[in-house]
Amino acid sequence: MSKIRVAVLFGGASSEHDISLKSAAHVIENIPEDKYDVICVGITRKGRWLYYPGAVSAIPTGEWERNPDCSSAVLSPDPIHKGLIAIENGTASVKKIDVVFPVLHGRNGEDGTIQGLLDLAKIPYVGCGLLSSACCMDKAVTHTILDYNGVRTAKWRMLLEREMNQLPERCREIADTLGYPLFIKPANAGSSIGVSRAENAEQLIEGVRLAFSHDEKVIVEECIDGRELEVAVFGYDAPFTSFVGEISSCKEFYDFDAKYVLDGSQLSIPAELTLEMNREIQNIALKAYKAMGCKGLSRVDFFLTKKNEIILNEINTMPGFTNISMYPKLMRHLGMKPSYLIDKLIEQALDNNDRAC
Repeated sequence: MSKIRVAVLFGGASSEHDISLKSAAHVIENIPEDKYDVICVGITRKGRWLYYPGAVSAIPTGEWERNPDCSSAVLSPDPIHKGLIAIENGTASVKKIDVVFPVLHGRNGEDGTIQGLLDLAKIPYVGCGLLSSACCMDKAVTHTILDYNGVRTAKWRMLLEREMNQLPERCREIADTLGYPLFIKPANAGSSIGVSRAENAEQLIEGVRLAFSHDEKVIVEECIDGRELEVAVFGYDAPFTSFVGEISSCKEFYDFDAKYVLDGSQLSIPAELTLEMNREIQNIALKAYKAMGCKGLSRVDFFLTKKNEIILNEINTMPGFTNISMYPKLMRHLGMKPSYLIDKLIEQALDNNDRAC
């Protein structure tokens, strides 16, 4: 029996390019070799697609791009090809693909763009479809859908780039409504990139300008003083959750450095919660997962206040997959080791290929 050909996409024209490289290396290293043939496809920061036949060890460092054996590649949207068109030595050839694992974080990968291309190509892929990926990526849309479905989120307001000429007035209105301190976030970014905290008007305006450097839409949220909790969700028709995990950040809030650069942040699995509180958070995670149309996998992040108020922070449709990332650690606590988890993610993508986005 021939092996299943799985293409792993990594990198991307995103501010989360480097994290994608680390996640992809972890995924590739844990794909069962007896069952799958892996085709590595890297996307540079400028959006160039390259078929990469080299060592996995060169991916996390970015050295993969300089491999002389890399060749230009295009994922064909034409379903007749069902694969990658690679141009090697001036000759084009089709590398057939059975399934894709898009290990891409942030814009141009986790936001529905890649999912739409794969839908056109009629190639199954791991994770959420076009619509749910796009909705979960856009924090304003996430807030709107979850608010409608009765899932509590932080109080929030939105700013658009065309309002920059009215920025002081708009910031004053937002601060009067939400009060300080405030968190400012690009609407379409992850890994806490472009996120800042404001204690006053000057910091708020500065934070909004920073967020606008990453996106044309900005979200301002009330500051929630609470424990940071995360839940892994897995599945399609009958999704299930991990136990709740907790993050103790080494910084004031869990930003990019606290996640990936500094060593002081601690992950506790399971979090120290009553069984009833754990179940309630799990149930809200499932409710949000279904409301957002998620499938395959997602990580749902929460705050738990001192008054035991459960407030959903965000949903990540392609969470980090590094060896220190919360999603694989939470699933491992359920007994799903990385190789088993990745195998099952690919299996369910193939099994559910005939489902709508």
